[in-house]
Amino acid sequence: MGEKVIEEDKEEAMKSSKTSLVFAINGQRFELELSSVDPSTTLVDFLRNKTPFKSVKLGCGEGGCGACVVLLSKYDPLLEKVDDFTISSCLTLLCSIDGCSITTSDGLGNSRVGFHAVHERIAGFHATQCGFCTPGMSVSMFSALLNADKSHPPRSGFSNLTAAEAEKAVSGNLCRCTGYRPLVDACKSFAADVDIEDLGYNSFCKKGENRDVVLGRLPCYDHTTSQVCTFPEFLKNEIKNGMSLDSRKYRWSSPVSVSDLQELLEAENGVSVKLVAGNTSTGYYKEEKERKYERFVDIRRIPELTMVRSDEKGVELGACVTISKAIEVLREEKNVSMLAKIATHMEKIANRFVRNTGTIGGNVMMAQRKQFPSDLTTILVAARATVKIMTNSSGQEQFTLEEFLQQSPLDAKSLLLSLEIPSWRPPKKNGSSSDTILLFETYRAAPRPRGNALAFLNAAFSAEVSSSEALDGIVVNDSQLVFGAYGTKHAHRAKKVEDFLTGKVISDEVLMEAIGLLKDEIVPDKGTSNPEYRSSLAVTFLFEFFGSLTQTNAKTTNGWLNGGCKEIGFDQNVESLKPEEAMLSSAQQIVENQEHSPVGKGITKAGACLQASGEAVYVDDIPAPENCVYGAFIYSTMPLARIKGIRFRQNRVPEGVLGIITYRDIPKDGKNIGTNGFFTSDLLFAEEITHCAGQIIAFLVADSQKHADIAANLVMIDYDTKDLEPPILSLEEAVKKFSLFEVPPPLRGFPVGDITKGMDEAEHKILGSKISFGSQYFFYMETQTALAVPDEDNCMVVYSSTQTPEFVHQTIAGCLGVPEHNVRVITRRVGGGFGGKAVKSMPVAAACALAASKMQRPVRTYVNRKTDMITTGGRHPMKVTYSVGFKSNGKITALDVEVLLDAGLTEDISPLMPKGIQGALMKYDWGALSFNVKVCKTNTVSRTALRAPGDVQGSYIGEAIIEKVASYLSVDVDEIRKVNLHTYESLRLFYSGKAGEFPEYTLPLLWDKIDEFSGFNQRRKVVEEFNALNKWRKRGISRVPAVYAVNMRSTPGRVSVLGDGSIVVEVQGIEIGQGLWTKVKQMAAYSLGLIQCGTTSDELLKKIRVIQSDTLSMVQGSMTAGSTTSEASSEAVRICCDDLVERLLPIKTALVEQTGGPVTWDNLISQAYRQSINMSVSSKYMPDSTGQYLNYGIAASEVEINVLTGETTILRTDIIYDCGKSLNPAVDLGQIEGAFVQGLGFFMLEEFLMNSDGLVVTDSTWTYKIPTVDTIPRQFNVEILNSGQHKNRVLSSKASGEPPLLLAASVHCAVRAAVKEARKQILTWNSNQQGTDLYFELPVPATMPVVKEFCGLDVVEKYLEWKIKQRKNV
Repeated sequence: MGEKVIEEDKEEAMKSSKTSLVFAINGQRFELELSSVDPSTTLVDFLRNKTPFKSVKLGCGEGGCGACVVLLSKYDPLLEKVDDFTISSCLTLLCSIDGCSITTSDGLGNSRVGFHAVHERIAGFHATQCGFCTPGMSVSMFSALLNADKSHPPRSGFSNLTAAEAEKAVSGNLCRCTGYRPLVDACKSFAADVDIEDLGYNSFCKKGENRDVVLGRLPCYDHTTSQVCTFPEFLKNEIKNGMSLDSRKYRWSSPVSVSDLQELLEAENGVSVKLVAGNTSTGYYKEEKERKYERFVDIRRIPELTMVRSDEKGVELGACVTISKAIEVLREEKNVSMLAKIATHMEKIANRFVRNTGTIGGNVMMAQRKQFPSDLTTILVAARATVKIMTNSSGQEQFTLEEFLQQSPLDAKSLLLSLEIPSWRPPKKNGSSSDTILLFETYRAAPRPRGNALAFLNAAFSAEVSSSEALDGIVVNDSQLVFGAYGTKHAHRAKKVEDFLTGKVISDEVLMEAIGLLKDEIVPDKGTSNPEYRSSLAVTFLFEFFGSLTQTNAKTTNGWLNGGCKEIGFDQNVESLKPEEAMLSSAQQIVENQEHSPVGKGITKAGACLQASGEAVYVDDIPAPENCVYGAFIYSTMPLARIKGIRFRQNRVPEGVLGIITYRDIPKDGKNIGTNGFFTSDLLFAEEITHCAGQIIAFLVADSQKHADIAANLVMIDYDTKDLEPPILSLEEAVKKFSLFEVPPPLRGFPVGDITKGMDEAEHKILGSKISFGSQYFFYMETQTALAVPDEDNCMVVYSSTQTPEFVHQTIAGCLGVPEHNVRVITRRVGGGFGGKAVKSMPVAAACALAASKMQRPVRTYVNRKTDMITTGGRHPMKVTYSVGFKSNGKITALDVEVLLDAGLTEDISPLMPKGIQGALMKYDWGALSFNVKVCKTNTVSRTALRAPGDVQGSYIGEAIIEKVASYLSVDVDEIRKVNLHTYESLRLFYSGKAGEFPEYTLPLLWDKIDEFSGFNQRRKVVEEFNALNKWRKRGISRVPAVYAVNMRSTPGRVSVLGDGSIVVEVQGIEIGQGLWTKVKQMAAYSLGLIQCGTTSDELLKKIRVIQSDTLSMVQGSMTAGSTTSEASSEAVRICCDDLVERLLPIKTALVEQTGGPVTWDNLISQAYRQSINMSVSSKYMPDSTGQYLNYGIAASEVEINVLTGETTILRTDIIYDCGKSLNPAVDLGQIEGAFVQGLGFFMLEEFLMNSDGLVVTDSTWTYKIPTVDTIPRQFNVEILNSGQHKNRVLSSKASGEPPLLLAASVHCAVRAAVKEARKQILTWNSNQQGTDLYFELPVPATMPVVKEFCGLDVVEKYLEWKIKQRKNV
């Protein structure tokens, strides 16, 4: 009878259960029938493909970049409370937002209803360049404001947000353009503890202005009216109705109890089931996205999995508690410092928008099942955590976390229920508490201090210790020493070390023995990167934990420790951790030039608010045309092999696949070309043989981008290497086999002076010294993308994200075998280029056009990040050998340089590289110079231009040589630099006509000015004092000059004045974030304003619109590259405007005579139209022989290195850069800072690595680390020098896009100085004075492992040995 009632209840429940998902996006109701929804659909897919809200961008698909961040609001009907937090929409499943409200950046505000204060402040702080990442930044900032102001209302116009919280707000978001500083300042402008005058250059605050005036100019922020994401009432009502989804009817289920879940799992026997909570694991295990699950089970609604309990026994957290929630709970235990330390460490796991949905249980399960290098499991094992498991037999079991991790992977029908961190109480002694205390610390070493990076090694130690007067020291009673993420399956306890230490008094000798045991225990698995470094970190952390407790360091007073470690126990009243302080500050000295207003003013970037709100349209934002299909590239994984066949795994065609395009599909009149122009044409597809790993073999077409990407990963290529020569995969092999590209004579290196004579004059020589450089990836936020639409009469319209529309146009026409007038390429804006969208954009557009031509339907592709990284090549690796002769005073008399350059498979732009390398190298007077480059052909993906190609390496070669000479002579390196700076005469010798007139050579002025600007010489003394006082932290300071030669190129332009007086400007220069449109608008306003009618130039500025590039509308567009396109485009527009003014002047004169008064612009244009005057002018700027010139800059950087971990903190960077007379100092400032930070990545962080077959393996945000907010200079000061007239420049302006990147070498040189100090210190510990070379070459990039290696992997052991020996000698 009872069973019948239960069945009836279930049937009744099914009748009343939900059949659809209901949620809101920007206040709009969305209702989707569950039967029509694929449960694997992510929120970003839905937003971008099924809604008009395109502000959400896809940058990586891994939760690692923040481009897709949205705000999720969740309503609790019991508490009547709304929780708002950011999430990564690329990881969030659409079905999981049922009952939630989503807010995107264009939901905060937009051009139709008005922009939000966040958008306007981002624009006003000049904090957007390419703009692709900006919507995600906006949402991150807004979320921080929203949550800061929930607890209590802030004072009017401000937020409760602190400056430190503002920095954290965007610390998980990546940006490749801005260098972060202006973004942080925009967020800080809302903080109540910040004075806006202390923030960077912005359009709201002018120096010396009254504070109230400035605040009145700031875009209004009121927490009551600016919080636009009110939770919709219709959703509240939906939630209050309490209807749940029918668990049996659909592929998506949401059980509400453990018993429901068990029943569901039992019923689904043999069916593939995915348990879902945050789904963040798919960011790391991307194959999960490709796996076909028959059922998805959302376990977040089960109370047992979301419970939180805190009592005297400890803290218990349900497995579905998010990491962010766990941090909040642990922080609430104010008097338990161990929990606060765990919470602080957890803040370094991933980033905020991943922590907001990622669960503690999910993290533990990834570690248990898949050996994920978890931080969480390491610290919780040390905290003696336990877990509760629901077994498939409906029972529950409890294990220590350590035991659980070592078990076989949990089966599909078992479930992790909760984790408990037990409290600790000191053991009783004679009925009362003993003086035993618990020490607890956590550690991690990672490329980014604030997280968003996997650790090289993490560790957590807990130890019960007590003082012993009898033994005169600190005794270890018990300990748990746990290490993880170092190349081991799970968090590992060093039990041999624990056993050894038990009962021991901590001393240097004991610590040395413990370290010996530890080195045998912590051994990374074979194949782990940087194994010696990781092992040395284990020693470091053990030393940091116990070192302050040794007999010589620790003292006892009444049984309490007074050493370096903090007392931490559950029952102790300890100081809560201090509030975090803001790290970053900046200062800019900028002179706005009013001479050619509005040219010279730091006006806000054109379209900045559109970029911030996400309304700016990029190629992939264009709505898909009807019948559109999607493509994904299939590339080779072998360096040299015959292609025998292409098939799918299990010989089954994946869902949605429509075809595979190969070279055989090229029309009979077409050619297999993927690039056209520059030096040679490259293949679009490999033919019978693939010549490198990463070479494109085919283009797979499917009904969606998701299906195309999944199917491409399921492709199997059959290779055959029989009778083929071995591939050439190194520079040495290429030289040995004469595998070299010919460089045209004008582009080859050239000698300066007499090298033989120079060497004869030298008093000292260094011969055969070597330097090497690796590669670097562009990491534009928008990957390669194109859309091709067939048109009538065998024509093709292609929307391409490219820096070279004209070359894309020619490539497509050649590939399809049609006249060029049959092809039209349109580019509005590019989401970051850096040279990577010059040549490498051509095959992407060509493949789409070819597929569209064959299938006669629109084809688009948005290349996924992994494929983009593998197929685009990046910066040129090179090896350099040099010999240098010099005098005893450091003056160099001769330099001989030989460079081996890895071009990869084809020339691309490689023949241009020698000129760039030598141009930047010649910044010093070498006396005489011999320079030779071999451009090597290897079986790797062709390298291409990347911001300052060749120049950045050439400039650094110069610094490395200077450093070597200084070390050889034991002379301060700054003196060697100074003595080898050019005189104007030597500058003309090396640079010939590019040197310009004598007043243009401002480098000596900058050299002296940087001392005054930064206090360089005074700070050098402070650095010396710091190094003398600190053992484990060393500082270095360095100033470095840069000279960068640029060439102006011919550029077309058109200006048209419409009947209402509005103005349309067209140029073929592409807006890639460098502010080209802004400068062009300023130039048009200035030039048209010369007619001096009643409308000012500033008013004209508002009438001007720059429109997209169209290759049929404007021809001979060349390329956007080399830092001079903004200038050249501005000059082309000026020529057009001058012509228009000439046409309008007679009309103005006549109108003045008729009316006797001033003439307005609108009246003037109306009259011109009545007289049928041609109001559209096209022109082409053609530079003369003076179109080449030099750019100058100086940077001084100060760093601090951690000798024990290799971590580098950039304390301060000061830059002075000569912009001539800047066309827009706000834009140029952004270019200077952004370029510098990108260079910082090259010199310090970014490793673009390949495997033994030449296939890129650092192919994701997990493995490739660009700079973030926490890795840029803490104090970042820039002065733009407005130097005198440069009559041959465009209104005396100079380039700013690439030259400042070279100045990042100052950081590397400062790190070398700090490392040298560390090595000197080791020499004092080493009695035989051997084994430590002070004449070392610090590799590029100087990553943490590199810095630590050069400081000494065994520095702890050497120190302890010295210390023990010193004591014995006493």
